[in-house]
Amino acid sequence: MPETEPFIFRGFMTQMHSTQPLSVGIVIVAAGRGERAGSPEEGPKQYCPIGGRAVIAHTLERFVTWPQASKIVVVIHRDDEKLLRSALEQVAGLPEVEIAFGGATRQQSVLAGLRQLKASGVTHVMIHDAVRPFFDHDLLDRVAAALAAGAPAVLPAMPVTDTLKRGDANALVVETVPRAGLHAAQTPQSFSYDDILAAHEKAAADDKSDFTDDAAIAEWCNLPVTLVTGSADNVKLTIKRDIAMADEKLSAALLPDVRTGNGYDVHQLEPGDGVTLCGVFIPHDQKLKGHSDADVALHALTDALLATCGAGDIGDHFPPSDPQWKGAPSRIFIEHAAKIVRERGGTIMNADVSLIAEAPKVGPHRDVMRARLSEFLGISIDRCSVKATTNEKIGFVGRREGIAAIATATVVYRGGKA
Repeated sequence: MPETEPFIFRGFMTQMHSTQPLSVGIVIVAAGRGERAGSPEEGPKQYCPIGGRAVIAHTLERFVTWPQASKIVVVIHRDDEKLLRSALEQVAGLPEVEIAFGGATRQQSVLAGLRQLKASGVTHVMIHDAVRPFFDHDLLDRVAAALAAGAPAVLPAMPVTDTLKRGDANALVVETVPRAGLHAAQTPQSFSYDDILAAHEKAAADDKSDFTDDAAIAEWCNLPVTLVTGSADNVKLTIKRDIAMADEKLSAALLPDVRTGNGYDVHQLEPGDGVTLCGVFIPHDQKLKGHSDADVALHALTDALLATCGAGDIGDHFPPSDPQWKGAPSRIFIEHAAKIVRERGGTIMNADVSLIAEAPKVGPHRDVMRARLSEFLGISIDRCSVKATTNEKIGFVGRREGIAAIATATVVYRGGKA
């Protein structure tokens, strides 16, 4: 059977009438704690990076770009709000997304998401696993067409093609299970909103918690469930190998995304005992004037890094009007910028700083400065460059009134598109 041809529950076809207008709400279930595919640093598998972005970011993007999606609710664990906020930043053109907090089971989490949609006025709802990022709009359109035709419940599924065996407690085959008529269920499982909300509420009231998916709850409430053709690509990412294969699949199709950011900063000189440049204190008869330690080199490089991902400038993140940054070491700023770059899928490839100053001499301190940049950015020292030149006694630099810095950062981002 071709993948684009829906297979329909025939007993329900006679009840379908003219198409209905749809207002489709989306519930993305992401409250699971399944860390088999994740790590303590990355959190549960829905936040693991694939192709440079969190799994859930890919899932959200599919719904955000589908014209019929009207309201999106993401159901998460209470401990994961920060992880979700970070993932949301990876989705371009994201509309307002509502957050609901899930329960101890998937069934309780879905009910929380459905309740969150109650005031939205949606007529239908699609319930989708956050860890199924490879569905496409054609699948959503097939599901929506069945809903519009009057189906109260729609299940995307694929015919079972493997031979199935039933085994016993001794790991012996008892029988070969006929696969005729068997289908592997997928998501988004989709419903008339009022019908599935009522079914979930009834299951909760009756303390029925052994359902394996939402279609099973619909069946329990005698709602006919219509089958439509799923997608072979619409797999659920469950274990680490799944995540690795998904990352490889997405990364292979990406263009190299090499970005260059530039930064410039200048600070005034005044009488003092030394200057800090690239995190290195150099004794001198002047000091740099500034709210923090006035490390003009690190300030310029901070702006260069932020520029590679459109994250504003140093003043946006560390306003000079904020007293907490008075006298602060500028390594705080550069490490913050590097963290933002990495959170957005970037790998810092090179950092280059050019200092323009009549004095003090930078040459004797260059290697120590490069070592500090290497430490702050977490890259090898051969990727860190520090240069200096005078201004030939021209202008404010030539008059020893200030020191300027120009910085360039090169970053490769995963997830590049044409």
